[in-house]
Amino acid sequence: ADGGRPAVIAEAQFVARKGRRLYGIGQPIGKRDDAGVGAIGSCLRFGAHWTIVGARRPPCKPGVGNREGRVQTMSEFSDRFWSSRDGLKLHYRDYPGREDRVPVICLPGLTRNARDFEGVAARLAGEWRVLCPDMRGRGDSAYAKDSATYNPLQYVDDITLLLEDQGIASFAVIGTSLGGLMTMVLGMIMPQRIAGAVLNDIGPQIEPAGIARIKDYVGQGRSFPTWMHAARALEEIQGLAYPDYEIDDWLRVAKRLMTLGSNTRIVFDYDMKIAEPFAHMDPDNQADLWPGIDGLADKPVLIVRGALSDILSQATLDEMVRRLANVETVTIGRVGHAPTLDEPEAVAAIERLLARVA
Repeated sequence: ADGGRPAVIAEAQFVARKGRRLYGIGQPIGKRDDAGVGAIGSCLRFGAHWTIVGARRPPCKPGVGNREGRVQTMSEFSDRFWSSRDGLKLHYRDYPGREDRVPVICLPGLTRNARDFEGVAARLAGEWRVLCPDMRGRGDSAYAKDSATYNPLQYVDDITLLLEDQGIASFAVIGTSLGGLMTMVLGMIMPQRIAGAVLNDIGPQIEPAGIARIKDYVGQGRSFPTWMHAARALEEIQGLAYPDYEIDDWLRVAKRLMTLGSNTRIVFDYDMKIAEPFAHMDPDNQADLWPGIDGLADKPVLIVRGALSDILSQATLDEMVRRLANVETVTIGRVGHAPTLDEPEAVAAIERLLARVA
């Protein structure tokens, strides 16, 4: 795929995919063995890199159609939808879990989507019900007609309707970046319903350098001929934040951030118009979200920070800790904005947080 010739990977994926995207590119192509599981050889028939074909899962596991008609593996999630006040059809992944525990709501970053929490949800599912929404303009959620609705208050209103739709009175929340800002807003308007919170590399005060960096890349409608090209492009943009990443890691990030467009090129999986409101953000005149931290003051809280973060400063982190009575902090070394929450330190810390919630 790094060569000058067109790669067969994108073409094969386009043929194999069902619906808007194929979640496991290696599923299920070719013959199956007696156990009903396709041979690795048939999954890798195109000579593809293992990360591109999604071979981290058991290859070619038989799929079942859910109520939306998408093919997926038996042990995973259901694709479900709810409606916003302005009539948008919004999507979320619903991973089943114990009914005697509060569900966990995972809120993604600005350009991210439900796939960003694949690792977190896979670890928690079964013990915890996990809901991973695509915010409006991302993933399988509808795009807004008015780009002004791409703002944290609107996203929180959308999530509030999801909670009502599912009859969720109390919940734990994991918020990455923008999702953490949403968590703080929730802490202002419904603190009594939050059983515990994870704030991933975000605080009430965002560093100007981080805002400038995000403004520099968000909303650029780039496309790529193969997943390898997409991965290399991400490495150029975000390499300073993840200096230890290898191509396997960048391919995995690309699969979470991007999708196969209708023209068979790889594109970012969000509405480019989400950049319009963000472009007007004034680093020197930010909304006061400290009351959201105060609303979480008596809750179990975990703050995860990347040691190389240009979004959450040490000074802001220290002030958050001062205001929170039941807080744990974890700093992920040699990682910037934002940790994936798949790092061993983050995994263990989330387990400790949820043990306090349970």
